[in-house]
Amino acid sequence: MRLKKIVIIGPESTGKSSLCEKLAMHYKTQWVPEYARNYLLENGMNYTEEDLLQIAKGQLALEDQFTASLLQKIPAPAVMFIDTNMYVMKVWSEFVFNQSDPWILDQLSRRHYDLYLLCNIDLPWIKDELREYPDLNIREQLYDIYKRLLEIQDTPWVDIRGNYEQRLQKAIKAVDGLLAGNRS
Repeated sequence: MRLKKIVIIGPESTGKSSLCEKLAMHYKTQWVPEYARNYLLENGMNYTEEDLLQIAKGQLALEDQFTASLLQKIPAPAVMFIDTNMYVMKVWSEFVFNQSDPWILDQLSRRHYDLYLLCNIDLPWIKDELREYPDLNIREQLYDIYKRLLEIQDTPWVDIRGNYEQRLQKAIKAVDGLLAGNRS
């Protein structure tokens, strides 16, 4: 069985990382953390377009590293969870700088994923040193951008909402469906 790559995306403070971690524990596999978090902690929040490109390249390098590591295991796990991909980089770039680097857009067309889990904004926003958008209107706007992107591409996706346990159960159901050969 080919390794299935499942990407968790959505606006900030929607439980993406915790969902990745819980899903990886449930399926006894690994998850690829968000590269941007460490990058911004090391370099600060005064980022530029070039920083976003470096973050995008770092995210994909991390994804490739985790993929190679999992594929060397015997038996190889069936799934890998990815906290963030180039859709997040596209949305972030366009929201902040009104454009996205062509390299990011090119990677969107080159990379294959098996399922997207779109985290809804129905969880309370939790402040931390890296989060920028506590305003509900902006969070709704960002969620709608992600949703529109997923609606026009071919990979199946599921809206993940509810409390943390409800999100986990909905995500498990979607992943189990994917592993069983169902498209949704």
